[in-house]
Amino acid sequence: MRATEPPRSDQPPSGPDTGPAAATGPAAGRAPAGVARRPRLLTSAALLAVAAVLLTVGWASRQDRPVGDRTVGEVTRVGIASGDPIPGYLRAAAAELAALPAGGSTAGTYALVSFSAYVAPGGLAALLDGVSVAEVVVRAPLPGRQSEIVRLPVQWLPQDVTAGMAGVAARKDREAADQRTRAAGATDPELRRGYETGAQVAADEAAAYRAGCACVYAAVVRGGPEALRALAGRPRVRSVEPAPELRRLDRAVVTPPLPEQRDVARPPADTGPAPGVGETSEAAPKVVVSSPPVSPASAGEVAPSAATSPYAADGGPEAVPR
Repeated sequence: MRATEPPRSDQPPSGPDTGPAAATGPAAGRAPAGVARRPRLLTSAALLAVAAVLLTVGWASRQDRPVGDRTVGEVTRVGIASGDPIPGYLRAAAAELAALPAGGSTAGTYALVSFSAYVAPGGLAALLDGVSVAEVVVRAPLPGRQSEIVRLPVQWLPQDVTAGMAGVAARKDREAADQRTRAAGATDPELRRGYETGAQVAADEAAAYRAGCACVYAAVVRGGPEALRALAGRPRVRSVEPAPELRRLDRAVVTPPLPEQRDVARPPADTGPAPGVGETSEAAPKVVVSSPPVSPASAGEVAPSAATSPYAADGGPEAVPR
């Protein structure tokens, strides 16, 4: 009976019967059951098909999306920390190198190589033969002055080092010009002297780099265990610290000991007027050392092994140890 059927959306609202036509038959607006249900089934099937397509597209887009770089934010430190004893660092590096297992990555293991003296670009190829060189660490060893520590990327030796040092020299020229301009406009005598000193230090660094100075004192290399051990036994190589955990050089902080440092890694006091008063924004972290001046004739040679070490007990010259 119609009174017991649930209302249907395809029927008009129920009302009083007006005659026999409203009581029975298709003429009253009621379609057969099969005809009335078919549009709903087709609509449901279409919706399910669309949902399946959307899910498939979404899954495919997630599959094509690159996986995030898990190394972002990680910083690997290689070298000696400020205040640590250098003899202990050298022993620890030697022990790690001896324990380096065979095998590993086919590309080899990264390692920080520290030199016992400053080396000119022309002497690097023979010194680092047998390993792949990724970058070198340089500074102009100006006596009693701060000088910037710079890391230069390397693919070819010595061309890339020479080109990198020329780029540093050009930047130092700009620094010197900036310091002179500031000195000219300074009214305070002490401030003006600081700017003048900074200009002189930058100009001396530029001259040293432009002359192809013996300024390289460390390198980041890559090689197998045997190649790294062979490198450690060469003259002028002070230490080889393997760093198998190093994956990205742009996320690495390298702090090799300076050649003239022998007891504790620390920046010694500057013996001249502090040049940092008018430091430009281009300056990088600096270390103060006391080393012999570099002459243009030293290109392709190693700096003298005797240096005035700020760590000597009597303050006199001492031979630089390995």
